[in-house]
Amino acid sequence: MYVCLCQGVTDGQIRDAIYEGCCSYREVRETLGVASQCGKCACLAKQVVRETLGDLHSSQAVLAYPAAI
Repeated sequence: MYVCLCQGVTDGQIRDAIYEGCCSYREVRETLGVASQCGKCACLAKQVVRETLGDLHSSQAVLAYPAAI
C-alpha cells in the first residue's frame, strides 16, 4: 500500500528500510524521503514504523529466549 504519494513510498519499503537497519521514524524519513513534502502521510508512516519495530523487537525477544527442551 502506498503510504507517501509525493515520494511514491510504500509500507513495504518502510518495513524493508527498518529490516536493513533504520531504527527510528527519523532514519526512515531521511532514507526514503517519506513525509518530506506535504506531510499528510506522517501519521501513517509513523504507525508503520512503530508496528514494524515492535514486531521486530518481539521476534528478537523470542529468539533470545528459546523454549527449554
